[in-house]
Amino acid sequence: MNDTIAVKPAVTLIGVTTRTTNAQEAGANGLLSSLWDSYFTSGISERAQVNNGHLIYALYTDYESDASGAYTVLIGHEGADAQVELPDGLEQATVPEAKFMVFKTKKGPVYEVVAQAWGEIWAFFEHSSIERTYGGDYELYDGRTFDPANAEVDIYIAIK
Repeated sequence: MNDTIAVKPAVTLIGVTTRTTNAQEAGANGLLSSLWDSYFTSGISERAQVNNGHLIYALYTDYESDASGAYTVLIGHEGADAQVELPDGLEQATVPEAKFMVFKTKKGPVYEVVAQAWGEIWAFFEHSSIERTYGGDYELYDGRTFDPANAEVDIYIAIK
């Protein structure tokens, strides 16, 4: 898994959300697959004003503590206007300006390569002197070239 450092400006996202934990996602009662289903049926880019509609964000935010606590996941797009009233069923969250360590997954089936990458990310930070901020991490997908059977995804982890 490749990694680089990038500084990114704040961005406001609009999407569908759920609150979960890594422990819940590891079991039979995980919520993320149904959240992805909600995203694909929501028609966000048709119902709300978005920028760069081809970019799909899976934002991990509002961390209770660290990788072992609860967090909120928002799947959606960059909002075109932070002041706009949101359509029913959609929520808004802001990724703060931050320095990110960017991890690129291997190519392969999306659910496999993303899950594997998160396992490697958790292991990396357990033994690294680099500290996570838990201010907002995200997976970034490009809908123009996305192939679920052969995906390569960038995962942005906010660091100090």
